Amino acid sequence: MNQHDFLIALLVFLVAAVVAVPLARRFGLGAVLGYLIAGAAIGPHALRLVTNVESILHFSEFGVVMMLFVIGLELEPKKLRALKQTIFRYGSMQLAGCALALGGIAALLGASWQVALVAGLGLALSSTAIAFATLAERNLMSTPAGAASFGILLFQDIAAIPMIALLPLLAIDASDALHHTGAPHWQTAAKAVAVMGAVVVGGRYLVRPALRFIARTDMREMFTAFALLLVIGIALMMDAVGLSMALGTFVAGVLLADSEYRHALEADIEPFKGLLLGLFFMAVGMSIDFGIFAQSPLQVTGLVLGFVLVKTAVLMLLARRFAIARGQRMLFALLISQGGEFAFVVFSVAGGAGLLPERTEALLVLMVALSMVATPLLLLLFDRFVAPGLNASGRPDDVIPPQHDPVIIAGFGRFGQIIGRLLYAQGIGVTVLDHDPDQIEFLREFGFNVYYGDATRVDLLEAAGAGRAKILVVALDGMEDSLALIDRVRERWPDLKIYARARHVSHVYQLKDRGVETWERELFEGSLMMGRRVLEGLGFDPSDARNVALRFRRHNKAAIDRFYPHYTDQKKLVSLARQARDELEEMFRQDREQRQKNQDAEWS
Repeated sequence: MNQHDFLIALLVFLVAAVVAVPLARRFGLGAVLGYLIAGAAIGPHALRLVTNVESILHFSEFGVVMMLFVIGLELEPKKLRALKQTIFRYGSMQLAGCALALGGIAALLGASWQVALVAGLGLALSSTAIAFATLAERNLMSTPAGAASFGILLFQDIAAIPMIALLPLLAIDASDALHHTGAPHWQTAAKAVAVMGAVVVGGRYLVRPALRFIARTDMREMFTAFALLLVIGIALMMDAVGLSMALGTFVAGVLLADSEYRHALEADIEPFKGLLLGLFFMAVGMSIDFGIFAQSPLQVTGLVLGFVLVKTAVLMLLARRFAIARGQRMLFALLISQGGEFAFVVFSVAGGAGLLPERTEALLVLMVALSMVATPLLLLLFDRFVAPGLNASGRPDDVIPPQHDPVIIAGFGRFGQIIGRLLYAQGIGVTVLDHDPDQIEFLREFGFNVYYGDATRVDLLEAAGAGRAKILVVALDGMEDSLALIDRVRERWPDLKIYARARHVSHVYQLKDRGVETWERELFEGSLMMGRRVLEGLGFDPSDARNVALRFRRHNKAAIDRFYPHYTDQKKLVSLARQARDELEEMFRQDREQRQKNQDAEWS
């Protein structure tokens, strides 16, 4: 493709996205469906403005790779270890249950055991891109349904690797299987282990010094270039040994999750991730073969509906075992009811090994693509017709009677509960708004005024007594929801005092932009208290440990206030951060010297 053709294709993609996605969002269809519609419209089976779908699909898979890297940055290794049951137990149960159900139905319809096995395994996989994009768009990642979906999708990415590697062994002709497997398995396994080891060791001991060196140059574009180099380099290493590119970058992200450059890396990767994910969804839309659909519309529609219904039914049954609340089970099932990106690879490898006839392979690929299109539509139908019934049946007090408590708490998770319990123990009236119906019923048994509702709705806040309350505590999980609530409260009740939970420093800055001066960083105080306990365990006098922690806290608060006017200027922010670090080191050095002098004086 020459430069002129590339620019024309780029223009077509951008125009299609800019037109279709805002329209889809405007009509409540969601961004994912907008990209899928745009891709289907410009693809080779509709307007034929773009025809090289396969190469675009391969290129755009870097969007999924970057998404897994960003997700990894949000998960420290200890958090990932805490999810091991969700990943391996839930993931293996989902993959086995869906593969058995779908493969068994394929066998009943007359497919050979090889075709039934390949179809069952391939269709059991779900779309990481669509599910994660939907979870982020709906702010569901912190819910039980979101956590279970995350663990299952991560397990699928891991399981897809041996699945793809072993498929050629199912070929009837052993020599053909040998031809497709290539190198001996022990060599392939050794290369895979070596590459994963290189990713782990490099992520822990080589990448961080490199990031520090590049950060000292104060050249933002070089930091961005290194972030892209890191992701693309790891992806190519993993691909070279037949491993999942997305899994490799996810591991690298986890290893850098506790790095001081985590947020900078995330900010640099985010725009590329968003654009490439959009391109991936468009490529999926382009891959929908309307020719096969036109030949057998009833057959294709029946197969897609049957596939989605069977998978949804299995997931609904499993949701009971996954400790997902009754009101979220169908949402969880619909979130991962579609086929996935790796299914395209599974069916392609199986077709190349002679396990799938050409028409069967094309039909399975079409089913996966159409199921991806169906997911946003099914979620819309769920929101419109099912969710209100589930909500109403579980919350008779959804309509809030007028309240007169001096404190309103929006969100009653880990953060909000501590505040609520402390106030309740002192006999101070509290009204709580939360969106977990199971927890609401539980808390009401203990006398809390807890109501189901979207805390960002002005009418619910009015009923909860926002016009008469003294303080609103914003303890919502989602940063966007938190900021939206504060904006509406500031507009409607400008004199109401707001105390807010901050997820991280950038959230603090956005709270300060809105005039919120009373805030606490999530987990910061708990971490500081643990630091005190560690110092005491190492032999520090308790009063000295307390003073160290208090000085660190004061310094941290002062640094945030000093950084705030410059938080949009990356170079200035890096310079101030270094200055603050040097000041903290000097402060603690003086403390050590003073403590040593005191000890010497006592000895004398």
